[in-house]
Amino acid sequence: MIRYASYFIAALLPLLLFRWFAPSAIGEIDFWLLWLLAMTVVSLPVVYAEIALAYRSVDAPLAGMQKLTRESDASPVWRSFGWLAAFLSIVIAALVISGASTGMLAALTALDSVPDIPSFAVAAGLMVIAVLLSLLGASPLPIGLGLMVLGLVLGLANGMPQIDFAMTSVSLSEWSRAVALALVSVGAGTGLYWFGQHLVTRQALTAVEAGNINAQKPSSYQNKSDYRATAVVLPIWILQVVVGIFALVTSGLSLPPIGQLLYWSGVLFIVSYLLHYSAQQLASKFGLLISLVLTLALGLVLVVAIPSTWLLSVLVIISIIAVLFLAIFAGWKMKISYLRKSLNFSNEIFYNVWRIAIRLIVPLALFLALIGWIIQWMS
Repeated sequence: MIRYASYFIAALLPLLLFRWFAPSAIGEIDFWLLWLLAMTVVSLPVVYAEIALAYRSVDAPLAGMQKLTRESDASPVWRSFGWLAAFLSIVIAALVISGASTGMLAALTALDSVPDIPSFAVAAGLMVIAVLLSLLGASPLPIGLGLMVLGLVLGLANGMPQIDFAMTSVSLSEWSRAVALALVSVGAGTGLYWFGQHLVTRQALTAVEAGNINAQKPSSYQNKSDYRATAVVLPIWILQVVVGIFALVTSGLSLPPIGQLLYWSGVLFIVSYLLHYSAQQLASKFGLLISLVLTLALGLVLVVAIPSTWLLSVLVIISIIAVLFLAIFAGWKMKISYLRKSLNFSNEIFYNVWRIAIRLIVPLALFLALIGWIIQWMS
């Protein structure tokens, strides 16, 4: 299950988060073209950077950034990425659980079975359940995916939604929404794929030790001539694009009450992995028990005290800042020789294109998106 956790997350994040960022007029062709552009010039280079740093550090993001900053003689301020990534996953979990509580109450109301409980109490209860499920690690992911797909199938039985496609005017705020959707649906800046790669490596090293073979150094465990970052990144990215298109087509889908309950129950299992990831990050500093308490406390505060519209803005801004930290560190602070070996492209041209993208294109695109989002939020 650990080996496929990254692919489950790649398939599930668009389904979880598209509804928060898709335009009201779902058929805006220009918006989806901008989204595809952002997926290519922003998200793809960032996922490459995550996988390269994971391979180099052979550790989870929070602990890995400490190694990498020492190795590169970089300021400790760049370690903030690990903290931002852990917090970002809790924000995503809180936003999704907020939507789940609303959706479940709406479904129960339609079934005339709504309990006399305020929505914030339902959200708090779901957060507690998700934290408990997080103790299972990656195991709940296939259960969550199955329940979500079953809920969508019940919705598809009522027919596909009608979408009228048309071109509209392009604006800076539209670009900001497209970039935000590309980042959160990919999970860029969360460190989830970095963490997934770390779990796979740790599992392999454990297998080596269990086989009574002399444990090799983590950095030399995998044969560098066989390793290719592209073999990890491209399947993840392609899966995200395909599922993103599916999420676009079904974003206006109307689910029956039973379908909603199944769908949101599946979401709860998926959220548990996000909280497992954040707790594991914090555990490297505080220990597992304290990290679970911190994750639960922070999740409860976010889901109970902060409206979902504000959570959405917090998610976007922190995601952009986290990706900026990652892009600047990977593009400007890491030694060129380290990343060239970690990416191990088959052609030097590919490495140069990636380096230009991570150093110049990604920061510029994110800066414009941040300005557009702030303008949209203020208006």
